[in-house]
Amino acid sequence: MLTAKDLMTANVIAVTPDTPVRELARTLADNRISGAPVVDGAGQLIGVVTESDLIFQNKKVHIPTALAILDSFIFLEAPDKMEQELKKMAGTTAGDICTRKPVTVQQDTPLEEVATLMAEKKIHTLPVLDADGQLIGVIGKSDIIRMIAAGI
Repeated sequence: MLTAKDLMTANVIAVTPDTPVRELARTLADNRISGAPVVDGAGQLIGVVTESDLIFQNKKVHIPTALAILDSFIFLEAPDKMEQELKKMAGTTAGDICTRKPVTVQQDTPLEEVATLMAEKKIHTLPVLDADGQLIGVIGKSDIIRMIAAGI
């Protein structure tokens, strides 16, 4: 049975929280990857940043829908969501735009579970951790596609 360790790329291209957005974009483009783990100075995983996070910065601002009733406003969407979106859109570093507390897998997680997680949670970059919680690899959608193409 194939596991995350069989699928993962061990030479992880990671960025730090203070990596500027432009440098992040260059790193993803130059290495032809769709995302990267964000690690602190000690190499601890703190988040994941993807192409989608970069694209998000260029979208239009969505103003939450509200109803006015008797001089009161009732928001039909959470105003906190707008605040989070604005922070992400205005972010200048990888730490500003990354997804904190990302979904991760252990090195012995079966392929079927990895594929299910990525499909159901729409994950493009999945960090792989060892038994001690250290980042040892990353699985991208292309890693799974390579396995399918190889007939494994």
